Amino acid sequence: TRSHPFEIQKACGLEIEDDFIEKYIEFEGFQFFTDTDEEDEDGEDELPADNAEAVSDLEARYMSLYAEYDNYRKRTQKEKENLYADAVASATKEFLTLIDNLDRATEGAKKSADENSLDKVIQGMELVGRQAQDTLKKIGVEEIPTERGTKFDPNLHDAMMHVDDEELGEQEIAMVFAKGYKYKDRVIRHAQVQVAN
Repeated sequence: TRSHPFEIQKACGLEIEDDFIEKYIEFEGFQFFTDTDEEDEDGEDELPADNAEAVSDLEARYMSLYAEYDNYRKRTQKEKENLYADAVASATKEFLTLIDNLDRATEGAKKSADENSLDKVIQGMELVGRQAQDTLKKIGVEEIPTERGTKFDPNLHDAMMHVDDEELGEQEIAMVFAKGYKYKDRVIRHAQVQVAN
């Protein structure tokens, strides 16, 4: 009996990818055999030997192409996973020095008992903060502008509160609750702000 070439994939419970079909139908001599094909006078639905052999060959080529496509899909998925892992490793590596210095500052504060210990802790934390900003710049992350008086932008800022402030214009930032960051045109985290008027 006649069979549609894609029935093999369908019978295996596999979905047919559009781009895969486009590549498949580029085979020379490809024909679809559907239920609307005319039957012979006896009502039998069989292909001549030459046609049956051609269809069998085409189906074998299709299965080979599908196997190749499936391998390609798995390979590209693995490559995506590796790219993500590399990106995480690269970003983490930049922060390791920052974490080391934070640990040293904490240990130093515990051991220090003189009257200047608080000042030293504050200085250490400020140093770590500057290193954090430098690390973000190294990986291309920028802080979203949120200075007082900056115009509120819903694409960059989240309005957490509103306040009346005669010193500020309409829809200007009055206070920042949490800084926002972006990578190129992609917002990583919106700045959480208080908006005036």
